[in-house]
Amino acid sequence: MQKIALFGGSGRTGQQFLNQALAQEYTIKALVRTPEKITQQSTQLEVIKGDVLDAAAVAQVVAGTDVVVSLFGQVKGSPAWVQTEGTQNIISAMQKHDIKRIISLSGGGLPYKEKDRPKLPDHLIRFIMRLAVPQILNDAQKHYEALQASGLDWTIVRAPRLTDGERRGQYRIGWVGVNASTQISRADLADFIIKQLNDKTFYNQLPFVSY
Repeated sequence: MQKIALFGGSGRTGQQFLNQALAQEYTIKALVRTPEKITQQSTQLEVIKGDVLDAAAVAQVVAGTDVVVSLFGQVKGSPAWVQTEGTQNIISAMQKHDIKRIISLSGGGLPYKEKDRPKLPDHLIRFIMRLAVPQILNDAQKHYEALQASGLDWTIVRAPRLTDGERRGQYRIGWVGVNASTQISRADLADFIIKQLNDKTFYNQLPFVSY
């Protein structure tokens, strides 16, 4: 069974990922700024206190693992380029320890011109985001560019509005404007991310997951 280096495990999606991955007997090393937020108790889980912007802490978590799952991003009060700089630290650690696979989480506002076919509502949402939260989109884009240039086997999972609904185990995997809707539960998003641990279908792509 693979050993996962997890970043962003204390968030709401991260908690869903932890619950499901531990239930499936994955071993996890999680870097969190506030370990008290991790309530799961398991011999399969090692929690390390630290910040993704600390390259040494990131390297400590990545060492000895097989795959990286990155669920952190911009929250209130975050540094302007937290996702980009954190991802660059993760990439450096992965290259140092010869780890190839990383799954990173982002939002539907991150464009994927190769396969997205945004409709008018999609264009409007992105326009509003550009006005209201431009740094979130800029940071997501730069983190994408860092992964593109990394030489790693990356997948960026994109999602629309997240809910706290139950896991259905059924959802659509498409692109913005193509076989997509406007929401998904964090539980089902975590389900899809876990499936990517051993699935090469979306290597170097940005699938959009929704109901």
